Amino acid sequence: MLARSPRILSISWGTIEVEALGEMKDAKCWPGGAREWDWSETGTRHSPGIQPADVEELLDAGATTLVLSRGMEERLGVAEETLAMLRERGIEVHTAETGEAMDLYNELAATTPVGGLFHSTC
Repeated sequence: MLARSPRILSISWGTIEVEALGEMKDAKCWPGGAREWDWSETGTRHSPGIQPADVEELLDAGATTLVLSRGMEERLGVAEETLAMLRERGIEVHTAETGEAMDLYNELAATTPVGGLFHSTC
């Protein structure tokens, strides 16, 4: 059985607190772990948004459902290629404003191998 995905303890502008890991600006969470989400690793920008490479680590860790936050003001997009790749792989995906994304992710983490990307600003 996969490890449980860590809970998001709080989100405020510029800060996300992840269970057992502490505070970071943006976070990647998956079954059994989490780390800071560094956009420069994949060249992510607000537009077109979350890239397929941003979610690969979550899928490799066993996530079958993803929650992708669009930012506090929903300025972060999700690239169409990302959504297409997830559909092709049969991955359930939810996109939402960051606070809503945190609530949904935490709810799913209790019962589902969920991964999430969380953006703490715009």
